[in-house]
Amino acid sequence: MTDGSAEFETPTPPPVPPAAVRRLRLTDFRCYAALDLELAPAPVALYGANGAGKTNLLEALSFLVPGRGLRSAGADGVARKDASGAAEAWAVFAEMETRDGEVRLGVGARNGGRRETRIDGEPAPQGELARLVPMIWLTPAQDRLFAGPRADRLKFFDRLVYAADPAHAEAATAYDKVRMRRQRLLDEGQADPAWLNALESEMAGHGVAMAAARLDALIRLQGEIDARPEGAFPQADLALDGAVEADLADGLDAGTAEDRFAAALRDGRRRDGAAGRTLTRGPHRTELVARHRDKDQAAGDCSTGEQKALILTLALAQARALARQGGVAPLLLFDEACAHLDATRREGLAREILATGSQAWLTGVERVLFEPFAGRAQYFEVDAARVERSA
Repeated sequence: MTDGSAEFETPTPPPVPPAAVRRLRLTDFRCYAALDLELAPAPVALYGANGAGKTNLLEALSFLVPGRGLRSAGADGVARKDASGAAEAWAVFAEMETRDGEVRLGVGARNGGRRETRIDGEPAPQGELARLVPMIWLTPAQDRLFAGPRADRLKFFDRLVYAADPAHAEAATAYDKVRMRRQRLLDEGQADPAWLNALESEMAGHGVAMAAARLDALIRLQGEIDARPEGAFPQADLALDGAVEADLADGLDAGTAEDRFAAALRDGRRRDGAAGRTLTRGPHRTELVARHRDKDQAAGDCSTGEQKALILTLALAQARALARQGGVAPLLLFDEACAHLDATRREGLAREILATGSQAWLTGVERVLFEPFAGRAQYFEVDAARVERSA
């Protein structure tokens, strides 16, 4: 359906322009055979029953940055399925306001193939999307992030880093590829030491770049948190527990840190080969440590509601940092963000989003969850893959 946005009252202009979707078109994506929405740059509230298709809209938007999307489904898992099977192709198209002005972005895949990316109609690398569209997303799976696996916390934090520093994603991808190549050689048990030396040197270079980007992001993020007195959302104390991050924090230069990490990898070859995985401490084993400052309690020991509030603290602080330093407010995708939040925190969430100027996409089962936005948001009811604008 096509729905104009003329009747939406334009909100007070934010201090910086937002990365905002002005038109969204879907073709054979998840439950949507076809969808065409026109939008204002203000927050977007999507409400409706579970299974109506709200999260699918957020997932479609998440493909406008590199990666496998907010459900980690990848290009081969999102084509619409009906009684005759999966669609041969799917596509997401968006007209957006970005760092470079108005840009047309398109992503999709055909016949289960690799994802294709187009910018203003021309083929483009995925990495260019990250530069154009800073994006932060939260899902219900992260509600107890601090009590869950270490790898999930690191993945969440790395996504915050990606939003500010697209090169971090490239370094992380390269690091993992080299790490897997090294592990295959160790598993085979007859690797040429010179070949391993080369791989470990390359792995160390990417690893130190990752650690440096994380430390820089952590300092900025903690500064944003400390600059705001505790209000609807608690303040948090953050730290990174990682060997390479610790070396850099202690003042080692990048070259020395690389040499130290490469030496640790050489010393750990026998152990890593026997274990079938890289036990040597590197950026892939770093831990994000968070504490609820007011309660002086580890985040993992807090209630589900408190953990969700802490996660929002981090996401909103990064949104403020990006708006302040990057000159554009990031696109926010908050799936079921109001679940487990009381009325005070729902009001605080609305205030924070409006203050950043971000176009936030939020989902919930009832419109009443978004009342604090009042006339500053645009509301859509979602029902069985139909999206209707509501007054």
